[in-house]
Amino acid sequence: MTSNDKAARYAEVGREIAAVIAGEPNAIARYATAASLLANAFAPRFFWVGFYVVDPDKPEELVVGPYQGALGCLRLPFGKGVCGTAAATRETQLVADVHAFPGHIACDARSNSEIVVPVLDGAGKLAAVLDVDSADPAAFDDVDREGLEAICRDLLKP
Repeated sequence: MTSNDKAARYAEVGREIAAVIAGEPNAIARYATAASLLANAFAPRFFWVGFYVVDPDKPEELVVGPYQGALGCLRLPFGKGVCGTAAATRETQLVADVHAFPGHIACDARSNSEIVVPVLDGAGKLAAVLDVDSADPAAFDDVDREGLEAICRDLLKP
């Protein structure tokens, strides 16, 4: 898939997600919809797509939310692994080789590359992170980052 094709596919999936979640106030329903549509749109390159949400009882910890794929880690602390780093820094983590990432947490041994995008609520507070894994090395690039960040920006808009 060319970069232009991939960018167009992200725009299309973003519109699909927006149409389905329009009027739905529940964040979990919104995350579940996004995970499903993204997983189907980019399979088999994306083998795991899901959200880790900030635990309201433990605000420095992520707990698994809606996802598509094999069993995920149940909890991840801020600052640890790719997801925890994205949560702590509030910045997208694009990792070409997860095995070279300091403190990588292997939830699935098939993962070779990963992208994790913070999801901020309307007040700019971290609500969740979107985690996407691929068995392919260096599977993600700036087109993926831009496409996923755009979807995550719109995910919690009323």
